[in-house]
Amino acid sequence: MTISRSLAVPALLALATAALIGGFLFWQLDNARSLLQRMRNEQTASGTTLRAVTPLPSPVLHGDAALTALRSGDLFALRGEWTEAETEYRRSVDSGGGLTALRKLAQAQLQRRDINGARETLRSLRSAGARDEDLVLLESIINLRSGAREDARRLLTDAAESPQKQYGLSLLAIIEGRHDDARASLSATLAGWEPTLRGYAKALLAAYDEYDLFTDSPDTHRQTLLSRALADVGECELALPILASVLAVQDDYRDAWTLAGYCQLTTERPDEAKASLERAYAIDPQKPEIQYFLARTFAKLGDHQAAITYLKYAIENGFTPAAEAKRLLAAEAFAAGDTTLALQQLDELTRTDGAGVDAFADFVTAALGTGKKEEAYARAQTAVAAHPESASAHDLLGWAALETNRKDEARTELTKALELDPTLQSARTRLDSL
Repeated sequence: MTISRSLAVPALLALATAALIGGFLFWQLDNARSLLQRMRNEQTASGTTLRAVTPLPSPVLHGDAALTALRSGDLFALRGEWTEAETEYRRSVDSGGGLTALRKLAQAQLQRRDINGARETLRSLRSAGARDEDLVLLESIINLRSGAREDARRLLTDAAESPQKQYGLSLLAIIEGRHDDARASLSATLAGWEPTLRGYAKALLAAYDEYDLFTDSPDTHRQTLLSRALADVGECELALPILASVLAVQDDYRDAWTLAGYCQLTTERPDEAKASLERAYAIDPQKPEIQYFLARTFAKLGDHQAAITYLKYAIENGFTPAAEAKRLLAAEAFAAGDTTLALQQLDELTRTDGAGVDAFADFVTAALGTGKKEEAYARAQTAVAAHPESASAHDLLGWAALETNRKDEARTELTKALELDPTLQSARTRLDSL
């Protein structure tokens, strides 16, 4: 069967905008939601990227301990590195991050299928004074993900009326195939006061609306559209059983295999993701999104050469955003010991139109780490020329100047960085070392 509109595959958020997300009080995996953008006419949505793992530590770190850890956790989450995200969110909790940090910690634990940990965090949220309706939603999602469907039903039925209650009921109805009930609860959520849940409801209702455009489509089409939307709102764990039922009926459904592989990768099942994505690849070996996610899967499994191969295929076949594939290719090349290929990719990223400070930081960090200090210094100069009002750019040049024994210039640049941003601890540390 061919679906007239392609399923969404994850598009990827830019690091430059990722820190802005850190302040949102998302109850569910909104970072994962942002990774999925609907594809139309077989083209991946563009304009957002997910920061790939850089081979060396970032030279820049800002701010209060709890907020810094929270933002760091968000960046790990955006990269799908949930173990590291959980560690950072726990640091934020321990540093006084309060309800926001606890909510993020619960997100990471759910994503990692740590039900016991999520229940413990739920108890902490209750003790910290979280709203009753928010606690009901989180507990119901924990129950749904752990298979305790009847417990979720009783909890939601007995709860006071709220958008959280209606959203939880909609998830229950979707996984039980009660689509009229699901649409009614989603419509009630959409009319409610909780903005994040309104966004989730809109995404799930859009799947129903899209299915309605093709009244002769089989139910597997609707189920796959709903699975896409569930992944879109960070509910891959609920999407996977639905996808399994679809694939039991239609084993050659490329988009369902691709989405299953993505969800398995997102929920830390790399071996299962590999099997699903290889099945999708066998059906369509030219699809760059399949190649890209195969590469990410091999990277997770530690097979860096295979990851490099599939990333090259994805780039050659027009994967967008290309910058994300190149960042990941650089990281995998470093892991495989191919510093030439890695630096080539990072170099290309600094030469793209509108390259941000982060692209220059990646190259400078890698070049310094591999002994190419003059190349790092020259590129840091370019970063300052391109971003003269960026404290991070001046910090970067100060660092490169320090590493190349240009101490006077280093002092000037680091001082400038602190004038632009007095909280920039990396610049202060380097300046103190002079």
